[in-house]
Amino acid sequence: MEGFNIVVMISFKSIGLLFSFFITSLVSGQILSVSGYYEGMNLFVSNPIKNDGYGYCIHKVLVNGIVLPASIQTDYFEIDMSLFNIKKGEEVFIELEHGEGCLPTFLNPEVLLPYSTFELISIQANNAGKISWSTKNESGKLTFLVEQYKWNRWVLAAEVLGKGLKNTNQYTIDILPTSGYNKVRVAQVDNTGQKRASKSVGFTSTIKSIKKTPSKVKSNLYFKAESELTKTKFEIYDAYGNLLKKGYDHTINCTDLLNGIYNINYDNKSEKFIKY
Repeated sequence: MEGFNIVVMISFKSIGLLFSFFITSLVSGQILSVSGYYEGMNLFVSNPIKNDGYGYCIHKVLVNGIVLPASIQTDYFEIDMSLFNIKKGEEVFIELEHGEGCLPTFLNPEVLLPYSTFELISIQANNAGKISWSTKNESGKLTFLVEQYKWNRWVLAAEVLGKGLKNTNQYTIDILPTSGYNKVRVAQVDNTGQKRASKSVGFTSTIKSIKKTPSKVKSNLYFKAESELTKTKFEIYDAYGNLLKKGYDHTINCTDLLNGIYNINYDNKSEKFIKY
């Protein structure tokens, strides 16, 4: 009898990337599994003794459904990926069947996260904020960060999952441009924690310049373009640099702010206002 029920999912962010383990129940024990992409490195596993003291916790290892043809009756062992004829960049799913009451450990699961290897072929943007780019030599499906330069720093504007192909990959996405001149780029952060960014490209939008009002705020702060309420992305910080509010709107309710001076980023501007 073979029945599986997912009972636990453990997730953690490693260097900005989401990684997941699954623990499933078997009639005769449990399974610890992990998935990712083969990047040319092997996994190492910690294999504790069973609670009853007889034998090791793990009794079977499967890689993409194929049993590992190697001895696993030891405290630590290596999963040699070369035994499975898996090509670099291909998806892998590894399962550790083990007894109840003991839990093995993947010691280096980050090796299944893809590396950023993309090469930019071209990037362009129109005045409406449509960003298009093409790449080659990607290794695994890694998210592209579409970044916009404003408020004296690069700000995340959108995310697009990479296709992970060696040949040409095409991408298009719309972002919210600011008024005036805009500068954008695409980037990736892989399991090394390092950001790899493309060259930037600029465009001038047709959006009207936005201003905030009033300069001294009692209840609400408004964003207007030529006297009309206009939505914009914004951030409000206190004098110590703590982010208090952010969003996309034409009106901000400031009644919950203490009296004082605040820094505000909006449209393509960084200014201050007084709450009284």
